[in-house]
This record gives sequence, C-alpha cells and structure tokens, in this order.
Amino acid sequence: MRLSHCHSFHDFRRMAKRRLPGPIFDYIDGAADDEVTYRRNTSSFERCTLVPNVLRGVGEVDMSVTVMGQKLAMPVYCSPTALQRLFHHQGERAVAAASGKFGTMFGVSSLGTVSLEEARRISGSPQVYQFYFHKDRGLNREMMARAKRAGIEVMMLTVDSITGGNRERDKRTGFSIPFRLTLGGMVQFAMKPAWALNYLTHESFKLPQLDNHVDMGGGSLSISRYFTEMLDPSLSWDDVAAMVQEWGGQFCLKGVMSVEDAKRAAEIGCTGIVLSNHGGRQLDGSATGFDQLAEIVDAVGDRIDVIMDGGVQRGTHVLKALSLGAKAVGLGRYYLFPLAAAGQAGVERALGLMRTEIERDMRLMGCASVAQLNRDNLRFL
Repeated sequence: MRLSHCHSFHDFRRMAKRRLPGPIFDYIDGAADDEVTYRRNTSSFERCTLVPNVLRGVGEVDMSVTVMGQKLAMPVYCSPTALQRLFHHQGERAVAAASGKFGTMFGVSSLGTVSLEEARRISGSPQVYQFYFHKDRGLNREMMARAKRAGIEVMMLTVDSITGGNRERDKRTGFSIPFRLTLGGMVQFAMKPAWALNYLTHESFKLPQLDNHVDMGGGSLSISRYFTEMLDPSLSWDDVAAMVQEWGGQFCLKGVMSVEDAKRAAEIGCTGIVLSNHGGRQLDGSATGFDQLAEIVDAVGDRIDVIMDGGVQRGTHVLKALSLGAKAVGLGRYYLFPLAAAGQAGVERALGLMRTEIERDMRLMGCASVAQLNRDNLRFL
C-alpha cells in the first residue's frame, strides 16, 4: 500500500497497521474498557446533518481562525500526543515540520519523545505544551518555566487523567516503556522486522521532558503506572488557579466536559478549554466533546475559547463543530496513523487532505469564511 493510495483516515489506519507491531498499533488504536466512548466520538457526528446554502458566490475560501490569540491558517491543529517516536523515528519532528508547512498549531506532550526546544526550532507555528500535574510540585514549576524559556505560546493542562484508564489492549500485549512484552506481544514484534530495524538504527528512545525525573533504564514504566504513580489525584481548582497566575499567558484546560467546569475555568482566568474525553482512553461511557459543545459554548463562549477533539476524521466533522461554536478542532489519531505509516510525508498528506476537504465542503455549504458557519447550517436527527 502506497502513501499516494491513502485518501482517508481509514486508509492511513490500514497502512499503519501493516507497518507497526501489534502492541504499538493497539496502543494508538485502543481505548478504555469496552471502547464505547472511542466509537461514539465519531458516531456522534452522524446524528447531525449539514444544510447547505447555494448560489452564494463563493470565490475564495478563508478557513483561517484565531484561537487563544494564535492565528491558524486552517481550523484544525495537531493535538499533543505521547510516545510519537515509537510510531516513526521522526516522531514530533515530523509533526512540527508538517504543522509549520500548513500554518497550524501543534502540541508537544510531557510524554513527548522530542524536546520542547527542538520542536520549537523546527516550526514557527504556534506551539502548545501539554503537561500533567505531578505529585512533585517542583517538577510542575520546572516544566512551566522550561516551556516559557522555550517560547511556548500556549500552556495546556490535561485534567482528565489523574489516574490511568483501563486500557485492556495494552494489558494483553504487555505494552510498557521500556518494552516488557508478553509472549504474544513479542511474536507480534517479530512479525514486523522492518519496524524493529528502523527503531534500532536511530537514536535511543527518550522522554526529554521527563529525563531528569523518570529512570528509563531502571525498570518498566507502563503508561498506566505513570498516570497512577506520578500524577497527583488531589489536583484542585486552587492548584490550577495558581498555575494560571504563574504562567501569565494563554492557558488551556484539556478534558473539560461539563458546563460547571467550563464556567470555573473561565472564572480562574483560563483563556481556552478543550472538550475532550482523551480519545475514549480514560472514562468509558463518557459524553463526547461534540455532544457537549453547544451547551458549553452557550454558557461560556463569550468569555473563553472553546475547542473540541475526539473522533474527527473528515472535513464535514470539522464544519459541524465550527457551526456549533468551536473556535478550532484538535486532531489526534487522524495524524498519528499517517505518521506511523510514512513519517513527515504521511502527516503532510493527511493535513493536505483535511485542508482540501474543509475548503471543498465550505464551498458546498455556501460559506466563504469560517465566520459564516452557524447553527442554521445544522439539523440534529
């Protein structure tokens, strides 16, 4: 399967599945418990239909947006995700470069495999730093100070992960960092020698944001254990308010899902929230970001930028979210599978396809700019 044969999310997913060892593919593809929320994230868009207007004289299409003070050339961005150099040796370098080429925002995770500073040097596009609240308060302060020195525009605190979700696919394969695989997991790695050769012939795997705090050579650190043992479940609104003040700039909470929490985020000075259920990887059975979007925009949309992620696979999904009032839409697996399949070239193709879809669909909707999208364009089944 060639990259040029990939025309949709599903094509990239199939190509990534052919390339990746099973445990790594399942880490990207999997979710919590019965993966109900994972499936709902995409199916929720199907309960909403678009109502186009015709004969509107749509010549040029302006799909640019401004979110948390950052001007983006397109209304989607690459959400920060962990462990990207496991999927392809270029990892976050590929995502930073592709995002810069398309003029959109990208994020680097606390569990990223390329440093904040290196990613910043690669791309001039706005950069988000996504971090978790650790039990070590000194580590939290150090991470924020480092991000400020690196020139990060937006600080993004993930608040739905004070403990790890029940990701049963990872349990079955023994997926952890460093690898501590079950026999079945080892067999799946042996079936993909090209991936192993690629992994072993490039620089050693690291977590640069946590190098001084996590011993990668002294034993297995499973993703579940990282969340359970290093993160602080006592994280409170007072803690976040203190961080907002200390950061003194664009500060976003990722994982807000209720009107009450959205209002509280606005009250303590956050400039953005991401409606997200962590791609269905935390609380299975939870609502989707798209389901919650309208009521949260109605409650706080005039005070804080409301973003959403989860299950976005098509340009029409983006237009539906924007029509409900989202300022931008985050992509996760949508760019991770192309990254795994073909590195930077894969991410660029995926973003290019998304840009083409959004532009074409805006023309078909009779909208020359994002500002013309509104709820009159929608009907719910």
